[in-house]
Amino acid sequence: MTDGEAGRRSATSERPSVLSLVRLRDDTAKPLYRQIEEQLRDLIVSGSLPPGVILPAERQLADSLGVSRVTVQRAYAELRHDELLVPRGRLGFLVRRQPEPVRPGMDRLKGFTEEMRELGKIPSSRILERIITEDRSIASIFGLPSTSPFLRLTRVRFGDDVPMSREIAWYNVRAVPELEHGDLTGSVYGFLAQHEGGRLVRCEQTVEATLPTSAECEIFDFDTPIPCLLIKRHSYNRRSTMIEYVEGLFRGDAYRYRLSLSI
Repeated sequence: MTDGEAGRRSATSERPSVLSLVRLRDDTAKPLYRQIEEQLRDLIVSGSLPPGVILPAERQLADSLGVSRVTVQRAYAELRHDELLVPRGRLGFLVRRQPEPVRPGMDRLKGFTEEMRELGKIPSSRILERIITEDRSIASIFGLPSTSPFLRLTRVRFGDDVPMSREIAWYNVRAVPELEHGDLTGSVYGFLAQHEGGRLVRCEQTVEATLPTSAECEIFDFDTPIPCLLIKRHSYNRRSTMIEYVEGLFRGDAYRYRLSLSI
């Protein structure tokens, strides 16, 4: 702590603090900005500062705590980086509502809609693109001729109105012709199960870490890119015909996979 900051703290010690729960210590080597950041983080995570609360502007909080504005700027910057605060101009900073972590199991094949319902969330989707197309690279993944038609479906998937994933999926319309004009606003897996050869019984899935593009950050309302999970899935019917290939980007701050392993 600098002598100037110590003096300012002494001068304001008798005035009520803007955030009465924040207490700065002199008997630690931990920097002041880190003390502020950690205490605010704990208050936000615990719910003592719930979503929607406006924290003071930098200068106002600095004056209340008796520290420099730069100190508060560094503390707020850490919290903004972790998506806990959203700037609101002269009003200060809004405590951001954090999506509840989703922890689905990987023990059986199920679609996003079923997954969300099992977790007690309301699933919904927004279709960004739906076209019949030819793609040599995708045809190679399916093991089909390069001129084979596919339904390409791009969707944003929501749980309780929170955007959870952006999916690009390709479907084998030769195996399930009804896909071309069917109603896919709900569960695609549910739709497939109603048609001959469409029910999926197994899949091969990989999970890897990646950073979202600027367009994906906009979908997830990220100020800056944070790590996400990229899930690639090949799904088959009971005749081992590949019906679906999907690449789904799941937000890393709200989606965690749970595995149960046994020997």
